[in-house]
Amino acid sequence: MKRREFISLLGGAAAAWPLAARAQQPAMPNIGFLSSFSPGPFPHLLAGFRQGLKEIGYVEGQNVGIEFRWAEGQYDRLAALAADLVQRRVAAIAAVGGDAPALAAKAATATIPIVFNTGTDPVKLGLVASLSRPGGNLTGISQFTSPLVAKRLELLLGLVPTATSVGFLVNPRNPNAGEQLNDIKEAARTLWRQIRVVNASSERDLDTAFTTLVQLRADALLVAADAFLNSRRGLLVAMAVRYAVPAIYYDREFVVAGGLMSYGTNLADVYRQVGLYSGRVLKGEKPADLPVQQVVKVDLVINLNAAKALALEIPPALLARADEVIE
Repeated sequence: MKRREFISLLGGAAAAWPLAARAQQPAMPNIGFLSSFSPGPFPHLLAGFRQGLKEIGYVEGQNVGIEFRWAEGQYDRLAALAADLVQRRVAAIAAVGGDAPALAAKAATATIPIVFNTGTDPVKLGLVASLSRPGGNLTGISQFTSPLVAKRLELLLGLVPTATSVGFLVNPRNPNAGEQLNDIKEAARTLWRQIRVVNASSERDLDTAFTTLVQLRADALLVAADAFLNSRRGLLVAMAVRYAVPAIYYDREFVVAGGLMSYGTNLADVYRQVGLYSGRVLKGEKPADLPVQQVVKVDLVINLNAAKALALEIPPALLARADEVIE
């Protein structure tokens, strides 16, 4: 071989080495993010999820991608959205926003790791075999929100002790609607109160629901946990003010938006934990070996301005129990 030909061959091989090296680098994994919510009203939840990923070493766009699928409160869309993520062969699925996304993801795949957050006992739901050893391809965070319904009613009556009739606003399309109704009715029986159930699954229904509450002479209102209702929290809060109905919610963001009071878990931190577990799964840990985490911290948040607008005086004992007071 002539010297000039040898140098040309060597130069071509050297130019090919970076291409070969890049070809051998593993592709960036994608996480499927399956949510019953809408994207717009929940930036704090996404920030929590991304923070959890970051704490375990993953940054979106740098070493992990996220495929978002939003049901926007339409629970019947979840099955198709989950199937689409499976078809795209994501490395893991974060199924968030209640029980329905977790159940949809479980039905779609028995092999792709799934990290859920749910308000119901995941063993009872059939998601995992046990909390300590989930088995299968699912694990996650459980909030066990059912006992909180009775506590919300108790707190609401602590603020409005003369209330004999309490409204309960629920989305009938929520797969958990029946269980939520059972929880509130049982709590009402214990506290000797009447429950007036009103339904809403669209904005038009909300106005009808509040009109009905007034006609039924409901003295206060408890809002059920639901993706659609949460996505309309600004409107809900405004209507509670317009109709002068003291209301308690399950998420702090309602109170930030001007609502009276909330009692529930810190959802942003729950999503952070989902992000952490999703990152651990990407690093090779098996969902079957990751115990389901139980959320134990619950916050009471009170808005003094909202109380003033409703001409309500917060009892000192209730104010002392508050984890956060918004003025």
